Amino acid sequence: MRERLRVLLLFGGRSAEHDVSRTTAVAVAGALDPERYEIVPVAITVDGRWLLADAAQREIASGPSALPAQFAVDGTPASGIGDLVADPGSRATTPSRGGFDVDVVFPLLHGPYGEDGTVQGLLELADLPYVGSGVVGSAVGMDKVMMKRALIACGVPTPAHLGHWAEHPLEPFVAQVERELGYPCFVKPANLGSSVGVSKAHDRGELEAACATALAFDEWIIVEESIDGREIEVAVLGDNPPEVSVPGEIVPGDEFYSYADKYESDTAQLLIPAPLSDEQTTAARSLALEAFAACRLEGMARVDLFLEEQRADGTPGRGFMVNEVNTIPGFTPISMYPKLWAESGVSYPALLDRLIELAFARHARRAQRAGRQR
Repeated sequence: MRERLRVLLLFGGRSAEHDVSRTTAVAVAGALDPERYEIVPVAITVDGRWLLADAAQREIASGPSALPAQFAVDGTPASGIGDLVADPGSRATTPSRGGFDVDVVFPLLHGPYGEDGTVQGLLELADLPYVGSGVVGSAVGMDKVMMKRALIACGVPTPAHLGHWAEHPLEPFVAQVERELGYPCFVKPANLGSSVGVSKAHDRGELEAACATALAFDEWIIVEESIDGREIEVAVLGDNPPEVSVPGEIVPGDEFYSYADKYESDTAQLLIPAPLSDEQTTAARSLALEAFAACRLEGMARVDLFLEEQRADGTPGRGFMVNEVNTIPGFTPISMYPKLWAESGVSYPALLDRLIELAFARHARRAQRAGRQR
C-alpha cells in the first residue's frame, strides 16, 4: 500500500439527489487529511457516464479555500471502470494496473444507483474496499417498503403504512389508504431520500396528486400515517459492536421536513443534543441499534425516529417509532450525521478516518469467506 491512502470519492449519480451528492463530496474532500489521503474525485452524470472529475481534482489540490459549494460533474471520460470489473481480485497481487488505481472507495451517491446496493455490488465484483453498508443492507435501507418489512419482522415499532406498485390500479389503493390510514398521510417514493417527491395529503384529491408525484420518481411508493410527534435522529457508527451518538431533534420550519427545509430555506432547527430525559435518550439509542441490526446495516447509518408522546385524541402516545434508516446520510456542513458525532466527541475528520478504517476491516473480513479462493 502506498504512503498515502488513495481514496476514490464517487459523487453525482443518476438519482434525483444528484446535486445533494455534489455538495456532500465537497464537504468530505475538505475534511480528509491531505497528509494521510490522496483524493481521486470521480463523477457520475445523470445519464450514467463515469468521469474523472478534472476540475474537482484541481480544486482539491489547491486547498480547502478553493473548494466550491458543489463539485462540477464534468471531466475526462473514465476508462478504468472496465478494469475494475474485468479482473476481480487482481488488486491483491497487482497494486498498480492503471485505470482506478485506488485503495478504498467512498461512495457519496444518495438515492438509487448508488445508495441502493447497485454500486456496492460493482465494488464487490471489483474486490475494492468501500465505505458503508454492503449490498443487502444498502438495498433494504434504500427501499422503504422492504425496510418496513424488515423492521416489522424483527419487532421494531414503525408507523402504519401501505405500499403500492405502479403496475397495479391506483383507485383501490387510494380507497385502502382512506380506510386503513386516513388523513393526513404522507406519500413517498419507496427508493429516494432527501424528501424528494414527498407530499402530505389531506384529502383524496391531494392523495391522488401525491401518488402521481411519487410515481414519477419510482415504480414503488409508500403511504404512511401522519405522526403528530417529535422528529429524533440518531447516528450509528461501526460494526462489532456499532456505536450510537447522542440523539438530535429536528424542528421543521415547513409543515414537514421537506427538501426546501433541508437544503434551501435554512429554517429548520437542529437541536443537538435533543432535549430528552435520560430514559428517553437510552430508549432512542437502543431502538436505533435495533433498526441497524434489523436492516443488516454496516459501517454507518442515520436512524430517523418519531417520538409520539400523545395521540391526537389525548390518549398516551406510542413512544419511539422508527421512521427510516439512511445508509449514506448527508455529510454536508448542515447535515445531522456529522453534527451528532461531533457532539458525541468524534470530529468530522476523525469520523471519516473511522469510516475508512471500517471499510478495510469489512473487506478483510469478507475476503476470508464468500467462497473466495486465493
